Amino acid sequence: MRWLVGWSSTAARALGAETAGATGYDGETLRPVGSHLLWGDPDPLWAVGDWRPDEVRVVHADAQNRIAVLGICGASDEELRRGLFTARGGALRHLTAWPGSYTAVVQAGRRITVCGDLAGARPVFHAPWEGGTAYATAALPLADLTEANLDFGHLAALLAAPEVPAALRDTTPYEGVRRVAPGHALVLRAGAREIAGYEPVASLAVAAPPADPDRAVDAVRDALVEAVRVRLAAPRHVPGLDPGPVPGMGPAERRAARGMPVPGIGADLSGGPASGTLALLAAGLPGRPGTLLGHGTGAGERLLAVTFNDLAVGGREAELERAGALAANPRLHHVVVTGAEDTLPYADLDGPLTDEPGPSLVTAARHRIRLAAGSADHFTGHGARQVLDAHPARLADLLLDRQRRHLVRPVAALTRADGSVLVPARVYGAARRLSRTPYRTGLEALAERLMRRRFDEPKGAVGASLAALTWARPGPAARWLTGEALAEVSVLLQTGADRAAGGPGQRPGEFRARTVLARHAADLRVLEQAAEVRSQRLHAPFLDNQVVRACRDLPEALRVKPGARAAVLRTVLEGAGVTDLPPGWGTPSHASSAAAARTGLRLAADSLVDLFDTPLLADAGLVEARVVRKALREAAAGEPLPLDGLADLVSLELWLRRLLARRGTCWTGTPARARAVPAGIAPQRGALRAGATPSNRS
Repeated sequence: MRWLVGWSSTAARALGAETAGATGYDGETLRPVGSHLLWGDPDPLWAVGDWRPDEVRVVHADAQNRIAVLGICGASDEELRRGLFTARGGALRHLTAWPGSYTAVVQAGRRITVCGDLAGARPVFHAPWEGGTAYATAALPLADLTEANLDFGHLAALLAAPEVPAALRDTTPYEGVRRVAPGHALVLRAGAREIAGYEPVASLAVAAPPADPDRAVDAVRDALVEAVRVRLAAPRHVPGLDPGPVPGMGPAERRAARGMPVPGIGADLSGGPASGTLALLAAGLPGRPGTLLGHGTGAGERLLAVTFNDLAVGGREAELERAGALAANPRLHHVVVTGAEDTLPYADLDGPLTDEPGPSLVTAARHRIRLAAGSADHFTGHGARQVLDAHPARLADLLLDRQRRHLVRPVAALTRADGSVLVPARVYGAARRLSRTPYRTGLEALAERLMRRRFDEPKGAVGASLAALTWARPGPAARWLTGEALAEVSVLLQTGADRAAGGPGQRPGEFRARTVLARHAADLRVLEQAAEVRSQRLHAPFLDNQVVRACRDLPEALRVKPGARAAVLRTVLEGAGVTDLPPGWGTPSHASSAAAARTGLRLAADSLVDLFDTPLLADAGLVEARVVRKALREAAAGEPLPLDGLADLVSLELWLRRLLARRGTCWTGTPARARAVPAGIAPQRGALRAGATPSNRS
């Protein structure tokens, strides 16, 4: 993990940079473990972890005015200096408009500004500490600093309504540690904190002027090309030196066995449009996108393209064929990583502690095997679906903007998939109801569903679209929560409804799309930490601020067309000079992922049942152990249960166990007990303790 951490105190202290930090126990200086000081007291800032030299830049205007940028940022030092002067006047948006993925921190006197990103992949957290405010880009260091306990209300909301901001609010799994919402910045003035939004809010009273589709797609192309180019322009990094030959192993096999990536730049090549677009863009842009000369294959201008072939589950033959056709490009060096049953989801549940829980914990080992064969800088297509595709609730946005004619093509596609002549009336009726439903009413309806445990939803593609045509919906794991946990989340929603008289300030489709993007970005952050390969950086250009902005400007009418994502990315590649795409490129495929999850769950059923023999989730009062064990057995037997809900439960249980099993802390100057959740989990409700005992196993 890599993060930055600092604080803003109420009183200025005249300590030098070498002695920055508060006084801890026994007179020892309180500072993060493994940190590098960027600037000192009275408001110090540290970079923690294995940051590369070019990933940390600090530009000074004078002793009291400076800017730090951590990550991949395409701004020059002069642009950073101009941005610092502009930010001193209160303007913040320009700090997030440079190409790349980064966190910007501005100090202007005693005012500290920390900018989060639009997607939520680079969040900012804060917590009250010593009369001031501590902040970080990770929640666990702040939880250690404040000895925070678990926030069981947040964990319940994470399972019951993971895509509903009114339930999650600004909380984290740690009590007292707060999250800055995507598109906002944390502003600290001598310890006092303020959350400021930096994105303009569109009016709901007047429809936005119609956007030119061609110009909007061109903007997406420019933003995506610039996002790839800024990463190619960064200095190349060679992982740690190979310690020597191993009998019977070549250089590539030694690197994979020792968990070392290949030097240079690579990309996923799954056969889908997102990863294929990034691989072809990176290989086609000027420069040397591949391995460094003298290392690995010696092909200095070829980009390493990695394809994962799951031998345990079929269904991806067409995608693999398209990946092979794309890899015939002479600028690509193709590597196929095969996986058997030991790479299925749930097969290997050992891994590091992540900052927060996420459903990707059950598939982290599967991704780690693929990434270990990748490059030191590796492109992934994560986020493309969330920023380009149309959420079903956007059909209501079209009705609000009086663009009914654009509903014809998506409704016709659903009709063909379902085969029923009643589909158009059902979809139009649901979209019309949503367009006329206030946000407050949507939250109240969800609260009522949770209280009455109504989780049944229509099946199939049409059913999924109808279920998504709401302001808020239950999470897939909600059906297995206790009544007390659901009641607590229901109360949070009722409270949120009372405060949301004016609504979220967005149309329902746009609002739902942003919440889905935030959920995906948070889980990608968990995946990066859980599947991390030493000396490797994962790049997700689709989640860069400028790419997200360009994608949000795509017209609704273009976005809702079937196959819109593939069409937009095809246009992006054509604008970059790539036209010879294989037949079927862009065809969506989800069946193989669901089949892999079901097969992995079936093979790991016994170990998962043992995991929920005495679960910590039951001690926390969130589930009854026998109910989850029964659900796991039924899902392994082939019952049509929501597999993503079971993944949520398993991953949260794994995360809790790893958190309580950790030793030490993120800080020096504190005793070993000064860490998050110092007392462990005490059973929250005595009535549930029996449900977690072996004597009551079902």
